[in-house]
Amino acid sequence: MSKLTLVSTIYSLEPVIICVTRLSPSKIILLSEEGADEKKLRSEEMIETTFKNVLEVDKKYTVVYDTVRVAKDVAGLIEEEHARGNQVIVNVSGGRKPQAFGALFGAYARNDMVQRIVYVTEEDGLIIDFPVLSFNLSETKKLILEEIQKGVSAVTQLAATAGISKGMTYNHLRELKAIGYIADGENGYIITDAGKIASI
Repeated sequence: MSKLTLVSTIYSLEPVIICVTRLSPSKIILLSEEGADEKKLRSEEMIETTFKNVLEVDKKYTVVYDTVRVAKDVAGLIEEEHARGNQVIVNVSGGRKPQAFGALFGAYARNDMVQRIVYVTEEDGLIIDFPVLSFNLSETKKLILEEIQKGVSAVTQLAATAGISKGMTYNHLRELKAIGYIADGENGYIITDAGKIASI
């Protein structure tokens, strides 16, 4: 039988405690960062102390203000838990907003491995479900984004790597530019932060 893992941003205790009591995970992964302030550290310690005898509590370090890095880190955590056969819920209630958005984007990047994305309201402790959206990229578009991120922007080279015609490559590039995943740079196409997140 699969277990349930809660991946959670944290600042204050309440949202995490509400998620644990109402969703009954068997494991919590708290997103932390080096140099966290005293209130956050106390909250993390309280969660560990309160629940360590009844469920697994783990802490993973990421950053606060780099949403792309947080999204990659959370996508990696989701993959690890999914590979273990666990269902995953992501709680984006606590922490700084850029970190919470990064966690949300990481969940979108692995939408097929996420059961729910939740937010706990401050006013009355209600759990709100966010839609589990997808970046809806084909493997070809994802490959093109990865190549552009490596610095490749020549259409001929992109077409050869993707195994498609130059005409199809131009179509993909036009669509990727229209949705904001790439932009024109000084030496060709460059990937945007949105593109970096979508290609995770």
